[in-house]
Amino acid sequence: MADLGWSGPAVEVRPGAGGRRAELWRLAEVAALCGLVVTQPMLDITGRSPDFFLFHGADPGDILLLVALVTFGPPLLLWAVGALLGMLAGRLLGMLAGRLLGMLAGRLSRAFVGRRAGATSVRATLHTGTLGLLLAALAVQAGKHLTGVRGWPLLVTALLVGALGGYAYRRWSVTGQLLRVATAGPLVFVLLFVLASPASAVVLPAGRGAGGPVGVAGVDHPPVVMLVLDEFPLVSLLDERGALDARRFPNFARLAGESTWYRNASAVSGFTPYALPAMLTGRYPTGAQAPHHARHPGNLFTAFGGAYQIEAQESISQLCPPRLCPERVGADRGGLPALLRESGALLGQIVSPWEAGRRDPEHAYQEPTRREAGRDTGDKAAPTDPRFRWGALDVNQPARFADFLAALRPADRPTLHFLHLLLPHSPWNYLPSGIKYEAAPGMPNDGAGWVELAHRRHLLQVEYTDRLLGETLRRLESTGLYDRALVVVTADHGVSFTRGAQGRGLAAVQRAPGEMLWVPLFVKRPGQRTGVVDDRHWEHVDLLPTVADLAGVSVRWPVDGVSALRTRRPDGDRRYHDQPDRPMSVPGSTFADVVSGRARPVLPDPPRPELVGRAVAGFPVGPPAGTVSLDNRAEFDRIDPDGGRLPVLVSGSVPASVPDGTLLAVAVNGRIGAVTPVLRPDRKGHRFAALMPDESLFVPGRNRLDVYQLADGSVLRPLRG
Repeated sequence: MADLGWSGPAVEVRPGAGGRRAELWRLAEVAALCGLVVTQPMLDITGRSPDFFLFHGADPGDILLLVALVTFGPPLLLWAVGALLGMLAGRLLGMLAGRLLGMLAGRLSRAFVGRRAGATSVRATLHTGTLGLLLAALAVQAGKHLTGVRGWPLLVTALLVGALGGYAYRRWSVTGQLLRVATAGPLVFVLLFVLASPASAVVLPAGRGAGGPVGVAGVDHPPVVMLVLDEFPLVSLLDERGALDARRFPNFARLAGESTWYRNASAVSGFTPYALPAMLTGRYPTGAQAPHHARHPGNLFTAFGGAYQIEAQESISQLCPPRLCPERVGADRGGLPALLRESGALLGQIVSPWEAGRRDPEHAYQEPTRREAGRDTGDKAAPTDPRFRWGALDVNQPARFADFLAALRPADRPTLHFLHLLLPHSPWNYLPSGIKYEAAPGMPNDGAGWVELAHRRHLLQVEYTDRLLGETLRRLESTGLYDRALVVVTADHGVSFTRGAQGRGLAAVQRAPGEMLWVPLFVKRPGQRTGVVDDRHWEHVDLLPTVADLAGVSVRWPVDGVSALRTRRPDGDRRYHDQPDRPMSVPGSTFADVVSGRARPVLPDPPRPELVGRAVAGFPVGPPAGTVSLDNRAEFDRIDPDGGRLPVLVSGSVPASVPDGTLLAVAVNGRIGAVTPVLRPDRKGHRFAALMPDESLFVPGRNRLDVYQLADGSVLRPLRG
């Protein structure tokens, strides 16, 4: 007998019912829960980060397809798997039951009771299990949001909640009715994402951007080279006296000696998608808008587009419209495949009962290296200085930096060369030479011991940034552009390394404004070779008006900034936007305040620096002190120093019996590379981390890694692991 459909009640569908209408209700119930578990959190997080889509080169079609997959994919997949398994299991049970029933009631009973009853009961059980698992995933999210419980306790609790939810579904029909009503939820979440989220600017861009203002008649337009760095406090360049540290950062010191250094320049926001448009439009942030030319039609690129050729390398923005920047190819950034990959990782974090660590969203747009991008390295941007370690850097330097260098050449038409480089932005993975290293997953950046390590890693990455700046300056000189060009080097915002206020949140702005707001700003006019220090009050909305005046370009829209060539901003409080619609006033400060002890991170030096670099053989060795667990010991088994990576950051844990603050000496191939304390226990154990930036410690092939506990001054007691 053919199964022509479900013959039960038209509205009430019990868990054990079967048929097409029942399957539609089951799909609706699964879709409702998937909307809460998957669609809402995914669209909420990505909707608040339009820069995520911009960096990965996603067009509106890619984004809408991702939304469709996030909304319809999980429920359809779960429902289809359940229906298929239910059908197969039901047929199997029907065959077994049919053989038994055939002896008693004949063929009709076999067909009806065996296949129908077996299929519907198995299908109902599978459906209930699916709902229970979705409820457990929802409980995980609620538990992570409302409590500090993580790991196995949260998983067990969530599974219990899922089991109770499944029981309620089987026991009371009202639960299914509520789920069916909630089916409208995913549609609401999609509409909010498309129409009301910050990402809507990318999905539904406004009309065409304004035409580019023309240049000033009769004014020569010099080549313009603008390098915007990221997450770069001015104090990171300064020594203890408040002077630019020429020993550690020789190329920034050189630029300061041949340009105008605006020492009182401050950022207007700590969030790049707000800070960068403010710099390039001359206007303070007004709303959670995407850094997109459709939302900011009047910007640096449209202003210069009438008189200049544009060579722009943007990172998390698309302020240059395609008509002016036709060379930009979003596919290099991954498009839809990259969106799916990153979204899958994000979903894993959302539903995991374990803490994955708080990721800065900008970590998802780390610069791809030339090797990682799979692009031809060539030698078109080869450095002119033979001392520069290009062979080692080639596999580590950001790909767009090489492209930026390659474009720095004389042209018949005035050219604006622009690069926004996510350096020295975290993650801090580069040594000054360009060698790359990795940190263990979940390594914190705040708390006693950890913030000091983060600051040292940051400064090493600033040294790498200085090296890239040096290559830029050498490239400009070798091509003859240096004296002809207007060169601007600055950063969008800073970052705090003050204990208790590390990062870029509101606490950092309130407790460490000198680190958060004050950024490097060097402007070298054409022909300038003598350094000038200008301590005027500067806010970064002043950047566009000043650069436009220096380049002989008019800006035809109202701006909040002022040109340094025309007027002087009055001294006083700084305007800062922690949130775009809620500007705050930061009490007025001067450069002297910034470089004073209260404006700089007060962090202790690493312990026992006199031991670093010495051979272990020169110390007395005591009895073993216990055991140690290392996160990356395997990396020492095969090292290729010319491959661009070294395990210079060693981390691990020791038994709880080891007192807090115990000093450990970490040695590579018999030489001490770092001395570091055991830190206060946290949820991941009794941990330590040692940074060993001396590349000479490492040799090709297998390397020996030893950890010792320092006892009685300089006695080394081995820790076995």
